[in-house]
Amino acid sequence: EKPRNQVERSSSDGERGSYGKRQAPNLPTSQSEGEIGAKVRRGSNRSMPGPSRSLGSLLKAKKPQGDVDIMSYAKDNFNRHKKGLFRKPVSIATMLTWTKDPIKKPMIMTRDKTVKKEAVEVFRLIQIFMSDRTVKKVDQMSVALDITTRGWTIQGLRDEVYIQVIRQTSDNKKIESLQKGWELMAICLAFFPPTAKFQSYLEGYIYRFLETETDADLQGFPRSMYAQHCYKQLDRICKTGARKGLKKPTMEEVAQAKHSIFHPSMFGNTLDDIMGMQKQRYPERRLPWIQTTLSNEVLRLGGEQTEGIFRVPGDIDEVNALKVQMDRWELPGEILDPHVPGSLLKLWYRELYEPLIPPSYYRRCVDSYDNPEAAIAVVQSLPEINRLVLCYLLNFLQVFARSENSKVTKMDASNLAMVMAPNCLRCESDDPREIFENTRKEMSFVRTLLLNMDTEFMTGVV
Repeated sequence: EKPRNQVERSSSDGERGSYGKRQAPNLPTSQSEGEIGAKVRRGSNRSMPGPSRSLGSLLKAKKPQGDVDIMSYAKDNFNRHKKGLFRKPVSIATMLTWTKDPIKKPMIMTRDKTVKKEAVEVFRLIQIFMSDRTVKKVDQMSVALDITTRGWTIQGLRDEVYIQVIRQTSDNKKIESLQKGWELMAICLAFFPPTAKFQSYLEGYIYRFLETETDADLQGFPRSMYAQHCYKQLDRICKTGARKGLKKPTMEEVAQAKHSIFHPSMFGNTLDDIMGMQKQRYPERRLPWIQTTLSNEVLRLGGEQTEGIFRVPGDIDEVNALKVQMDRWELPGEILDPHVPGSLLKLWYRELYEPLIPPSYYRRCVDSYDNPEAAIAVVQSLPEINRLVLCYLLNFLQVFARSENSKVTKMDASNLAMVMAPNCLRCESDDPREIFENTRKEMSFVRTLLLNMDTEFMTGVV
């Protein structure tokens, strides 16, 4: 059996209702959570770090589509709660407003007995996490892990979790509670998406708070920064789906999800953002640290002589643990299987917020799929950072395409192009026929580059 890495060894599932035993790991930060909280209390957020993408590009990137009015959703899908001795119906507006009271049944109508039971408990946990309910010796990160694990495990509970967080962050006059509610939203969005039915409503709710003007009268709490992070996380997780793996979420992953609100992840960001993140640590680097580190790790572990490299997936739980390490800027430690860094490297390329080859170049790529001269010209015309990152990838893959290696790995240029093309190019068409036809051209384009482009100039570039 492969040895577990440090991240996995230090995690445990914990017991329900026991929140005083585990501590969140210490993450490297340029500004501690305590300092952030102090800034909120002092009414100043001028020097706080924030989401890496500008608000303008975020607003332009994706506006909510369809019906986004949460009241409209509530009218069609809510249980009607009742209150008091005479069982007076609670209005929908009240059901969508912060409360200190418990609930006795789910907010969303359901016939699922498990969801009915879990929904009531989750609301209690949300109130505990937001300090709206007093519990002795509470470890809030353990509570967050409990909530996250339930939502990740029980698909039918996910919309209920999000609607409950929406309720507890609506008309909430307690600033510290409001901050924790948005923090919880961000954590959950790192692990599981809402259903397609609820997605636009959650998107619409978050969108309302993207502008900094909405932070007025919040005593310095930068809600818009949390909203911008959540908006981007929602877009990303609805594309990639819930966190993969058999093991339940770990404390380290939850802590990293919280940490990434003000210290963005290297996954799901733009290349410019990633280069900005590493500028202080590695000011001279021309390539993303994560790209070169994972690539070198694949080679260090003998990936060029490993059958099925980049085709055979690494153990998903080890990949998840390595992802946490990389977001902490830690070098891989106890990994023995090259498929693990290989899988994470593919994931990093695939999850770039904008594809490695920008959409504006897509048509030129598929049009030049069988023309080496034209294909190379496309690469040379890319923005500088995209050109360097793509050329580094091609130079790296050409090592595996060598005959002495491909005979062992069974991954020649055609097979490498097949597994890597989807990580470099994204067809934006909704037409299944066009997508199918372009898939073949995308693979041929990458294969043409692997076989014909001279990338020796990348040797030694970091």
